[in-house]
Amino acid sequence: MPFSRSAAALAALLLVACSNAPSARPAGGLRIVATTSTLASIAQGATGVAVSSLVPVGVSPEDFQPTPDAIASLRNADILLENGGGLEGWLDATIRNAGNPHLRIVVGTDGLPVRAGNPHLWMDPVFARTYAAKVRDAAVAADPDHAATYRATAKAYDVELAALAERTQRRIATIPPARRTMIVFHDAFDYYARRFGLTVVGAIEPVAGAEPNPEHVAALVQVARSRHVRAVFAEHEYNDKLARTLAASAGGLKVAFLYDDSLGVDPAVGTYVGMIDTDTATIVRALR
Repeated sequence: MPFSRSAAALAALLLVACSNAPSARPAGGLRIVATTSTLASIAQGATGVAVSSLVPVGVSPEDFQPTPDAIASLRNADILLENGGGLEGWLDATIRNAGNPHLRIVVGTDGLPVRAGNPHLWMDPVFARTYAAKVRDAAVAADPDHAATYRATAKAYDVELAALAERTQRRIATIPPARRTMIVFHDAFDYYARRFGLTVVGAIEPVAGAEPNPEHVAALVQVARSRHVRAVFAEHEYNDKLARTLAASAGGLKVAFLYDDSLGVDPAVGTYVGMIDTDTATIVRALR
């Protein structure tokens, strides 16, 4: 018997509704999304679940423009790990556009000491342990049938992060105290420096995404000379021209490259733990 016009219209409406609704969760697994690749690595370590990142590797979250794929990822996700602290200014609108009422949102910085609006708390492995614990709790709440597995995975990862913090402290301690000063590209290393006994005396970009004026660069040159800074640290996501200009103007300082907002494409920096280990090795070589 052929469809009536009303039945056909109803079928069309149902098809549209289904295309806009979250699809069914794959059997036996949560769908977890993080805003950045560094947070995705922490969430994956804490849960054992493959975690996707809204911001691609090599892209700064401060400069990210959400894509339709990012909206679709949130529409179909069970859990979102965001950093908070002002890092993801684009995220609220993206969540609204995704229209997923069942999304559990985990804010990594909630309850942690955000200093002077600086959101880069994940660069301190001690704070990263808190991020991981929050994702674990969200996974247990969303999928209680596998709670024991999530807890065991998170416990092992917490041991790994604790070892990372201890290892980093030992390595930074090999730098003579008088040499533990850094000029960085942007203020991503404040929490790392405070944890491990370094001093950040200046940032090339005082505001993320805003090129500094000549007066600011000249002031950094004077700071570098007066504080006997040995190296200027650039970042892989950004042009190194300003860092090299500053290093040359301050007397031929070393220029080294660090990771923070994003993991790298090299397997050595393809995880959060690998990123921190690589950054630490770079800092020690440049300053010691």
